[in-house]
Amino acid sequence: QVQLVESGGGLVQPGGSLRLSCAASGFTFSSYTMRWYRQAPGKERELVASVTTTGGSLNYADSVKGRFTVSRDNAKNTVYLQMNSLKPEDTAVYYCNAMFIWNSYWGQGTQVTVSS
Repeated sequence: QVQLVESGGGLVQPGGSLRLSCAASGFTFSSYTMRWYRQAPGKERELVASVTTTGGSLNYADSVKGRFTVSRDNAKNTVYLQMNSLKPEDTAVYYCNAMFIWNSYWGQGTQVTVSS
């Protein structure tokens, strides 16, 4: 059974940091490109960051460049999103996604709220 379980969300003040984790099971994690998306209320889901199978290629949305870092540990079947210098506009539900050719799996999401 395929599972992607996000954790690490919560309430943080502007300028603070959070580290999201996404633990994968039920598929060959190391073969999948992993992505983080987010969806704010009333907005469409947007791609935040992606990391290729070996971690050799990282990509970020312009809005998070220099503040967020995506990484993966294939030995632990886990992908991470380190979020620094958080802003209120980063408030959203964050989802991890696993993609390989025609297969695409999603987690249930974790809420990140940036507010004073």
